[in-house]
Amino acid sequence: MHLGLQMYSVRDITQDDLAGALAKVKAIGYDNVEFAGFFGHCAEKVKAMLDETGLKVSGTHTGWQELADNIDETIAFHKTIGNKRIIVPYAEVQTKAKIDRIVDVLNKAQPKLAAAGIALGYHNHSHEFKPNEDGQIPFDELRNRTNIFFEIDTYWAFVAGRDPLALVRELSSRVPVVHIKDGTEKGEGKPLGRGVAPAAQVWKLARDLGIELVVESETLQPDGLTEAEICYKFVETLEK
Repeated sequence: MHLGLQMYSVRDITQDDLAGALAKVKAIGYDNVEFAGFFGHCAEKVKAMLDETGLKVSGTHTGWQELADNIDETIAFHKTIGNKRIIVPYAEVQTKAKIDRIVDVLNKAQPKLAAAGIALGYHNHSHEFKPNEDGQIPFDELRNRTNIFFEIDTYWAFVAGRDPLALVRELSSRVPVVHIKDGTEKGEGKPLGRGVAPAAQVWKLARDLGIELVVESETLQPDGLTEAEICYKFVETLEK
């Protein structure tokens, strides 16, 4: 079972002890990690942490501002740690002007990243599927006006009223990785198997389509590592 963890899931310990957090994530059984910040560590130090644990980096959540303002430094950092996917985790898309801005940033950054061997993607929440102040559906704008890939957060799509399975099937050629996540219909996160989202079906579809799975569990109840282990065991049960 090759399974990744979004390190935001264990944010209660990463800021103070990123190396220790990575070691504990590996001890649970995860093979890959998706970073959500590096907490002041240089790229060489992060690479050493990965080498020490044997973890691979499957991607990073990187703010669009780093692509707009510091793209050369961003590329150098990610090449050093061996990352081939930069994923914008969030953007303000409440107006046409804000969509135009993020589309422009993505379209300018993508060829530069591609030339360095790094793919550029976007991670959704629920707001991208709902009309903004100017009547646009932000997700459709990003889909139609860029060639980036999408990391479908299947739980937030579910909260938005979309069928995450249908969405992944429809966009499968642009979806190399998904977030497998669980929670209530109201947006209250839960560890995998403890909510009402179709987590088991997401797992099966991703396996059938050859899409990489990254776990995200956000509520820190009682703590991030406990949630990460519950999620790992849930997927392990599905594998068996």
